[in-house]
Amino acid sequence: MENKIKLFNETKIRTAWDAEKEEWYFSVVDVVAVLTDSKDPKQYIKKMRSRDLELSANWGTICTPVEMIGRDGKQHELLAATTAGVLRLIQSIPSPKAEPFKLWLAQVGSERLDEIADPEKAILRGADYYRAKGYSEGWINQRLQTIEMRKKLTDEWRERGVQEGIEYAILTNDMTKAWSGMTVREYKDMKGLTKENLRDNMTDIELVLNMLAEVTTTQLSKDEQPQTFEQNRSVARRGGNVAKDARESYESATGRKVISPANASQKELLDTKHSGGGDEKK
Repeated sequence: MENKIKLFNETKIRTAWDAEKEEWYFSVVDVVAVLTDSKDPKQYIKKMRSRDLELSANWGTICTPVEMIGRDGKQHELLAATTAGVLRLIQSIPSPKAEPFKLWLAQVGSERLDEIADPEKAILRGADYYRAKGYSEGWINQRLQTIEMRKKLTDEWRERGVQEGIEYAILTNDMTKAWSGMTVREYKDMKGLTKENLRDNMTDIELVLNMLAEVTTTQLSKDEQPQTFEQNRSVARRGGNVAKDARESYESATGRKVISPANASQKELLDTKHSGGGDEKK
C-alpha cells in the first residue's frame, strides 16, 4: 500500500491507498481525534464501542490492521477503515465536524478518481513519490514502466478469471522463480527485506528483466487464453523463462550477475551506471 498524509482543517490524517482494491484506508485513531478533539482517542474508541453494541459486534469487519507510518516515523500496523467504514464510525460520533468531514472524504476520493481517469496524473504523482525518496531519474523511469506493465498483466489475469490475492501471488511467484531462480520470498530475504515492495528494491536491470517476464506472460496469455489456473501457471513460468534466457545472455556478455543484494537503503547501487549492473561473477 502507498502511505500518504492528508490534511483535514490543518490536522493530519494518515491514509493508505490499496491499488489492487482501489480503496483508501484511513487511520481510525486519527479520524476519531479529529472528530472528537479527544486527547486520548483510543479511550474514546473503547467508550464508543461500549455504547454502540452493533458497532462493536462488527468492529473486525469495519476496521482492519494496515501498515502506516507511526508517530515515530516508522511503519506500524494501525487500525484503519475504508471510506464506508469511516462513515459507519461517524454514525457513533456526535460531532459538528461530521458533515464537513464527509465532504472531505468525498474530495479525497474524487482526487483519486481523477487520477484513474487521467493516468498521466497518477504517473506524475508516482514519479514525485520516488523522487522524494531519493531514487535516480533513470531508475524512476524504469520503475514507472514496470507499474504500467504490471497493470496490463493483472488486467489480463482478471480477464482470464484469476482471483486477486493468493492466485495473483502464486502466478507472480512462478514467474519470478522462472527468471531469477528464486521465489519472491527468497528474493526478498536475499535483499534483506521483510514487507517492503520487492520492485522498489530492484536494480534497474532487475526491473527490466522482471518487466520482460511480465510483458511476455501478458502476450502469451492473450494469444493462448488459458482457461484454468494451472494453464495460467504454465504461461507464467514460460514468460519467466524468456526473461531467464535474457538474464543469462546479459550475464555472459557482461561477466556480471543480474541478481543483486542491493536494496533501497543503497539507492545509488540500484542504478546500473553506478553499480556496474550487479555483482561481478565469481
